This record gives sequence, C-alpha cells and structure tokens, in this order.
Amino acid sequence: MERIILIETSTALCSAAISCGDGIMSYRESSEPKAHASLTAVFIKEMLDEAGITVQDCDAVCVSMGPGSYTGLRVGVSTAKGLCFGARKPLLAVGTLDILVHQAIAENLIPEGCRHIVPMIDARRMEVYSSVFTPDGTPVGETKPEIITGASFADILEEGPVLFIGDGAEKCRTTITHPNASFVQCCPKASSMLVPAVREFKEKRFKDVAYFEPFYLKEFVATVSKRKVF
Repeated sequence: MERIILIETSTALCSAAISCGDGIMSYRESSEPKAHASLTAVFIKEMLDEAGITVQDCDAVCVSMGPGSYTGLRVGVSTAKGLCFGARKPLLAVGTLDILVHQAIAENLIPEGCRHIVPMIDARRMEVYSSVFTPDGTPVGETKPEIITGASFADILEEGPVLFIGDGAEKCRTTITHPNASFVQCCPKASSMLVPAVREFKEKRFKDVAYFEPFYLKEFVATVSKRKVF
C-alpha cells in the first residue's frame, strides 16, 4: 500500500499526516498563530519517528496547493519540495477547496438533500476564494474570488440545500440568508487530503519539483509598515 506524506498549511491551521493505503496512520495539527514555518517539518519528523519509517519509505509527498494564505502556502510547498528533492520522491498537489469538500464528506457534515457544496477560503473583508462542487466531490464551477452579497449563489440555492464550508463560511451567514444555506466554519486538514492525494498518485499526476508553484489565485500585495525604523 502506498504511503503519502500530506501537508496542509493554506490557512490558520497547520497540519500534516501520513497515509497508508486508504487510511491515515498518523496526524498532527496546531492552530498556534504564525507557527507554520516552525511546526511543519517538526510534525513530519515526529510522525515518521512514531511510525518507525523515513521519507525514503514513503511513496510520495502531497501538498495543499491553494488558494489560501500566501505565507502558509509557501511554507507548505517549500517543505514538500525539500522532502521530495532530498529523498527523490514524486510531488503531488491538491486544491485547498477540493480538500474542504472531502472533509465535509469524511466528517458527515453534508446536510440531508444537499445539492451543492461551496468550499470557501477567507480572502479578507467580504471576499472569499470559492468554487462549487456536487456532494460526491465533483467540481462544477471554476475557482475564483467572490465578493459576497445577498445575491451570491442564488441560482444554486434555489435548486436545494447548499453547504458552505471553510474558514470563510461563518462571515457569510448574515449576508447569505436563504433558507437552503447551511454553514460550517472550519479550516482544511491534512487528513482530509487522503482521497484526492491517492487519486492523484494512482493517476500519476506528479508535479515538477523544481518549477511547481502554489495556486495563489491573486497576486501577493506587500504592505508598507507605518512604523518608523529611523
């Protein structure tokens, strides 16, 4: 059975896991602020030691590729690339929104009669990164930034129950007030990468370790500090 190291650092939650076949053999997570860079590699080492294996004993490394936090994605992708380069293992990547959908499926969060799942990553203010999926995890819309208004997703809400899930879901509750809307506020977890990661591995959709970049969706904009250095 294939072993895959799973890394998810796209939001405030930093998590990592090791899968074996169709199950998770080890998992770590932390919501400590701004600790992704210091914790990700530590989590992976702890899990490998716990299992009595090395990176060489794994078959691939899979990372959440975004959209999400610019800094978080850089940490995850850099860690994954380092592991792949050092151990000569293939690199896999799955979308953050795809992970949230499989999280909803795995944790039985989908309401009865649900017609669509809309995973949402917070993009500040009333903007989210989102897409639309069917309850079995099939994407039916493109991933894009969306400014939330009372009319957002009105077409699919008229068709039946819709689950909005992710770290951008709760802030939409007071704006999207349709009776068919339900909301689950959560961050994507590395353990929820299992199904899409195994799918990518079996279909041999490997990424170029040298040139792969996260899917930021929007360009990073640096801000100038108002504090005077001199």
